[in-house]
Amino acid sequence: MNRYKLAALWAAGTVALDQATKLMVHNLMQPWTGREIIPGLFNLVHVLNKGAAWGFLDDNNIDWQRPLFILISLAAVAIITYMIRLTRDGDRWMIAGLGMIAGGAVGNAIDRVWLGSVIDFLDFYAGSYHWPAFNVADSALTVGAGCIIVSTLLNRKDTRRA
Repeated sequence: MNRYKLAALWAAGTVALDQATKLMVHNLMQPWTGREIIPGLFNLVHVLNKGAAWGFLDDNNIDWQRPLFILISLAAVAIITYMIRLTRDGDRWMIAGLGMIAGGAVGNAIDRVWLGSVIDFLDFYAGSYHWPAFNVADSALTVGAGCIIVSTLLNRKDTRRA
């Protein structure tokens, strides 16, 4: 399978899982509610985030963040498409990483177009220390970045042998 098809599969799988989980939360929980799943560790919540990671620019008094973040998502997908073009067909780590990042960007952009904010629902914590709520798209962005790091390290190792 060529790199474009493989990246598209990773992106489509990410978007499908992201949107299915967000739709489930949207249909089963009222916004700003939560359910304790694992006491002392994990809650399922329904949080609406108009901003970016960790609530950056999540402010109802700002009306330009929605178009800005949609534009950033579109630019990210364009840059990722170009990066896929530069990637070797055999570099599975890079292709998977780029596909997951594209899928994560598209998944959150769909929320912004549909709702004007992103649905976050995974709430991990230890005692009173909470990690900001996040979603499958956010997870894919992080795992995708990790895949790119692995690819870079493996390719650097290959380059040293040559």
